[in-house]
Amino acid sequence: MKTFVTLICLNLLFFTNGIVPISRDFNTHCRCLQVESRIIPPDTLRSIELVPEGPHCPDIEVIAGLVNGKKVCLNPQSTWVKKLVHFLMDKQFHKQRRGTARRQPSI
Repeated sequence: MKTFVTLICLNLLFFTNGIVPISRDFNTHCRCLQVESRIIPPDTLRSIELVPEGPHCPDIEVIAGLVNGKKVCLNPQSTWVKKLVHFLMDKQFHKQRRGTARRQPSI
């Protein structure tokens, strides 16, 4: 009887610690089923979201939020998307450097 109870407890412990929590934001699949390669005019872009590759999806995903509220998946292999992502990453890097340069005390 003690062995049976021990096995039950070990199984419960294993299953409660081994299961990935599922929340509203948890996704086990790629978000982009189709990607767009054509150039989207900059004045129609509202936001860009980069989703790195991971266990949920083997590919990097680039999701553009448009002014009209729609979301479009962009082809990360497209030349214009690569340039856009590079530009945004450089812009963010320089913004962070300027912020840290101001905070450093002068000697």
